Amino acid sequence: MADTRLSIKRQAPRAEAGHAEPTYAPVEPAVRRRSGVWQRFRRHRVAMVGAVILVVVTAGAVAAPLLAANDPYKVDISAYRKGPAINHPLGTDSSGRDVLSRLLYAGRVSLSVGLVAVAIYTVIGVTLGAFSGFYRGWPDACIMRLADIVLSFPALILIITVVSVLGPSIYNVMLVIGLLGWPPIARIVRALFLSLREREFVLASRTVGVSNGRIIFRHMLPNALAPVIVAATFGMANAILLEAGLSFLGLGVQPPTPSWGNMLKDAQSLTVLESLPWLWIPAGTMIALTVLSINFIGDGLRDALDPYLVN
Repeated sequence: MADTRLSIKRQAPRAEAGHAEPTYAPVEPAVRRRSGVWQRFRRHRVAMVGAVILVVVTAGAVAAPLLAANDPYKVDISAYRKGPAINHPLGTDSSGRDVLSRLLYAGRVSLSVGLVAVAIYTVIGVTLGAFSGFYRGWPDACIMRLADIVLSFPALILIITVVSVLGPSIYNVMLVIGLLGWPPIARIVRALFLSLREREFVLASRTVGVSNGRIIFRHMLPNALAPVIVAATFGMANAILLEAGLSFLGLGVQPPTPSWGNMLKDAQSLTVLESLPWLWIPAGTMIALTVLSINFIGDGLRDALDPYLVN
């Protein structure tokens, strides 16, 4: 069968006397480069373990209505703080609600907060960073000084203060984390754009009259996405931890809506910590597993997307 792979044919110049005939390195197709990224990620065993764990956790959250045998909002006073049993595999909480059902539904809330918050500040950070790095001058100075101001405050204290003013709710948690988490992304994109704007393909695009918007979004931004993806992956883990902390303090997702953070509120009591482990170990385990798996995936993506990594 004839080889169907695409190749670039070039006419070699005639060899002159005393000179060897020049050779040309093959051009690597984009499909092969993407395949190389996947192959490097697959070889990162810890990242693959993290990916499997995250897929299982996400599937459990998505399929919560099918997997939950009990209503997560149903209060049963007669089942107050009962231990694991056939009807309640992970026991019941302080209101007699099934812990397993609430754990599955809580995954929806915690993962949604991480996704939405990271999406918000990634869009803001990429936009401001690209604008700052491409145009430089006073826009760069204003945006970077604003980023310095945001970064000068302790993140958790600032988020707690803003959430206290706006009021505790899942939407305010998403909004606050999203609006205050953009500076690191903006700095990464700005540094990349400062380098990319002097590259030959950008200068060539300007020479032929390509608009600035097309240069930014069509030519420069795709070359800056790899570090942004890695940073967003780690940011999702951080957002889940922030939501859990705020909910634990009563400033995040409010009962009866379950989240892994507010399921840990019962652990404020020493009696619960010592005698009623089913009230806090499942939620704490889910937070730890999810955050670790996302961090493992981030490590794998960082290595796989490294353009200087040699196979």
